Amino acid sequence: MKHVALALTGASGAAYGLRLLAALLAAEYRVSLMLSQAARIVLKQETDWALPVDTATLTAELTARYPGGQLALYGEKEWFSPLASGSGAADAMVICPCSMGTLAAVAHGLSDNLIERAADVTLKERRPLILVPRETPFSLIHLRNMTQLAEAGAVILPANPGFYARPERVEDLIDFVVARILDQLGVAQTMIPRWGNLKG
Repeated sequence: MKHVALALTGASGAAYGLRLLAALLAAEYRVSLMLSQAARIVLKQETDWALPVDTATLTAELTARYPGGQLALYGEKEWFSPLASGSGAADAMVICPCSMGTLAAVAHGLSDNLIERAADVTLKERRPLILVPRETPFSLIHLRNMTQLAEAGAVILPANPGFYARPERVEDLIDFVVARILDQLGVAQTMIPRWGNLKG
């Protein structure tokens, strides 16, 4: 079972992270999930879902909502999580959505919480790291941080859905971005038609 670390941070776009979680678990992946405190606030604002504070209760809720695979949930300060060490690193890590604060911290190796440390570990172990920023416009600081991360080997995959597949619902736009993330992870997906297979 392949292992993906998934972090949701305080950027807008919680639906992207939840849809990715659902897709990974449906594909029978092992997912280590991390939620920042800001992510919890954004989730409640954007989805009306007030997440339980208790880890066991939240894990049970997520498992019931998104069946398949294997889910483990870690708090921001769980330094004994396997994700905090190269010996326990996941096969890949995705931060979706990725706030500019988290992106900056990862770019500069700050590692003040488990999300930042897990990303640092992913880079140093030469594993795939995908960051999905949802911000506009980008400042020069944002762009320089992204360049630094790209030079270190990370993939910067902004939440910019395409329209050539003629989306009809908000969910189609979400699926477009999630499909591109799954492609980067090498996870088979049929969420969006491939270029060349579009209906005219």
